[in-house]
Amino acid sequence: MKQVKRRKKTLRTFVQIFFFIVIALITVNHALEEKGMATIPLFASASTHAVCPFGGVVTLGQLFTSGTFISKIHESSIVLMIAAFLIAILFGPAFCGWVCPFGTVQEFVGKIGKKIFGNRYNRILSPKIDRPLRFLRYVVLLWVLYSTTVTGKLIFADYDPYYALFNFWSGEVAISGIVILFIILLLSLLVERPFCKYACPYGALLGLFNLVRIFGIRRRDSSCINCKACDKACPMNITVSTAEKVRNHQCISCLKCTSEAACPVPRTVEFAGGGKEA
Repeated sequence: MKQVKRRKKTLRTFVQIFFFIVIALITVNHALEEKGMATIPLFASASTHAVCPFGGVVTLGQLFTSGTFISKIHESSIVLMIAAFLIAILFGPAFCGWVCPFGTVQEFVGKIGKKIFGNRYNRILSPKIDRPLRFLRYVVLLWVLYSTTVTGKLIFADYDPYYALFNFWSGEVAISGIVILFIILLLSLLVERPFCKYACPYGALLGLFNLVRIFGIRRRDSSCINCKACDKACPMNITVSTAEKVRNHQCISCLKCTSEAACPVPRTVEFAGGGKEA
């Protein structure tokens, strides 16, 4: 069982690192092409915006009204948006838990925080403060969609820590983006995935798919020993131990709570289709 859990953990880490490297190389390749320098073979030269599925979301308003894309957005973003939505319908926000490079960076910085703060890590904020903050990202989502549609410009780029992470060296990033990136990385030492929890507009949108996803996290009450291991393992602080079926809008489909990762009882917390809702 321990070997199975180790393999599952290694697989997810490998997938996360793979996508981080791919996005990093694509971004570097784009910068090299713009400067007229030799590019990296086999890698696309698209910008960070062009390989971000959220770009497809923010440009929909202009695409439907005028048939054009918002500046810096490419049709590839539309394709990636559709792919991410299809995956979310099936498996929930797997993009957040397995693919998103900025989520990966926050998670890896969090490993340092765990060593510093021990059991207090990711448990520092009281529920009274934490719960309302969880809905702040929906405010950000509405603001981004509204401001982008009204102005026809990619307003969020000046505040996006994801964009700042991969382009801070290029001179194209606004100071506001650098400052927000720095703050998020500091907060990641205290709270796991703070941007994902409280501010990510794309995570907010994908989180809604948890309400309709076909495959999800299910807990078998008959074999549960109420050890709370699933709750402790969840990076998003979801109380898995009281649900038959996890429908929380913050679930990122990381599978850390399952019997193949944290739960000590086989086939008790599983990723599967069907079942009753909690």
